Amino acid sequence: MVRLDKKAKRLYVLDTNVLLHDPAAIYQFEEHEVVIPMIVLEELDKHKNGLREIARTARQVSRTLSDLTNQVSFDEIQRGIPIPRAGGESLGRLRFLCYPEPETLTLDHLEDSPDNRLLAETCRLRDERPDASVILVTKDINLRVKAAALRVPVEDYLTDRAFSDSDTMIEGVQIYPDADSGGNGPWEALEVDVEVERIDHHTFYHLTGRMPSDWHAGMLVSDDDNGAAFEAIVRELAPQHARLQLLTNYRHKASVWGVHAHDSRQNFTLNLLMDDDIDLVTIAGSAGTGKTFMTLAAAFQQTLDSKRFERIVFTRAPISMSEDIGYLPGTEEEKMSPWMGAFHDNMDNLLRDEDGGSSWENGATRQLLGSRVQIRAPGFMRGRTLNDTFLIIDEAQNFTPKQLKSLVTRAGRNTKIVCLGNVGQIDTPYLTANTCGMAAVVQRFRDWPHAGHVTLKSVERSRLALAGEEML
Repeated sequence: MVRLDKKAKRLYVLDTNVLLHDPAAIYQFEEHEVVIPMIVLEELDKHKNGLREIARTARQVSRTLSDLTNQVSFDEIQRGIPIPRAGGESLGRLRFLCYPEPETLTLDHLEDSPDNRLLAETCRLRDERPDASVILVTKDINLRVKAAALRVPVEDYLTDRAFSDSDTMIEGVQIYPDADSGGNGPWEALEVDVEVERIDHHTFYHLTGRMPSDWHAGMLVSDDDNGAAFEAIVRELAPQHARLQLLTNYRHKASVWGVHAHDSRQNFTLNLLMDDDIDLVTIAGSAGTGKTFMTLAAAFQQTLDSKRFERIVFTRAPISMSEDIGYLPGTEEEKMSPWMGAFHDNMDNLLRDEDGGSSWENGATRQLLGSRVQIRAPGFMRGRTLNDTFLIIDEAQNFTPKQLKSLVTRAGRNTKIVCLGNVGQIDTPYLTANTCGMAAVVQRFRDWPHAGHVTLKSVERSRLALAGEEML
């Protein structure tokens, strides 16, 4: 983004992709004016037909604009439509940009295209309004570069970011390596008063004092990343008080469907997956850290053994890493099968015994899993209500916040949702590490006591996979 001196009054010209990305974008510019050129309305009209998500969004934007124009007169539309705010104030205004002489809008040596017409309209508006800063807002990187080359003030749409470029997504873990070695927890480093209480075979720590600013509900507090003597989850948090619960140790005797933890982050992950008080779990980590493996183990344990859930639903965005292979035949599950390689690989590993063979008969395995495990395409989840379900959303970084919201809101009675992903492996255009659905869910549910997040770091596949993660 090119640095520019902004004047007190600003006019933000919105590109089509901004409105398609966030239909509520016109409400995000506070007291400043929002300008929508006619070329943008024409582009929205081209996208409105169909059943795809982009068509639904275009129709939503059109309905929003229609509601705003229906409430005012023609003269008020010319002066600018007041944009309503949540608090009742209407400081900002919405304007439509329409120049009757299209031949005066062409830029020399550039072809007549929607982007170039948008640039030309922005240039003309800038020349007509020297009293204000006219800024083009677009998510198109090439258009931003072209605008900068033509000395047109331009910015990216930043409101949709869950965190800024200078920040990183929270890890959900707070390690205190300088804690005392007596196994009493990191209390000296925190400088708080501690009271220990045991209720129904669970140990709770009541902390009194000034709580760290980087703490949040549902996070891990540990004194070591490997072989920690103290591991607890933050259940309640206030500025001067906190309540922590000691975690179950899944390293040796206890296990989840035969799976043991190797470090504090994996042990915390298994605790989140098995916790009845946690409804939403987000697990981030690079390839080979065991995200899908541990999640499936917890799903099988709670569905086939403890009978807490009736079924497992596994879904992911059907986005290929390179060229598409065309249409696929068969039913919904057969069409999704090529995208479910990670699911099938991890399921085979979980069903093997210590000798490497299958601990279950093939016929019994297929019959039981076929009745309890469902593979669903995310596009057919709209309108459903999932009760008594363990829902696994794989590759969550490839969903937009709106798409992931439509999946999370499917949760019904006794449903647990687990989102798996790696923001470093985004295959969807126009999504980044701080605007994808995974980042939005982690940030928005940060302080909700029934959600937990953890970022895994240790690669468990092989020394070759570990070397590839480090060297490539």
